[in-house]
Amino acid sequence: MASYSGDKDAYLKRLRRIEGQIRGLQRMVEEDKYCIDILTQVSAATKALQSFSLELLDEHLSSCVVDAARAGGREAEIKVREASDAIARLVKS
Repeated sequence: MASYSGDKDAYLKRLRRIEGQIRGLQRMVEEDKYCIDILTQVSAATKALQSFSLELLDEHLSSCVVDAARAGGREAEIKVREASDAIARLVKS
């Protein structure tokens, strides 16, 4: 079971809102809106995705990684490496 299962509805609600922001960007381009206005909305959508990512990462660290660390062994090493790789991807984006 995924660590975010208890908050799944909230996560889906946030993703739907972000999806709406992206559709809004498409409309802005279709309607030839001013570039700076579009860039402002791109920034807002990017921040929304970053915020979502950080919350999901926090959930993963506080549950999956902590549980694996308590158990120890190879599983702990794998979970820590996965989290480290995910953080690296987020930092690069």
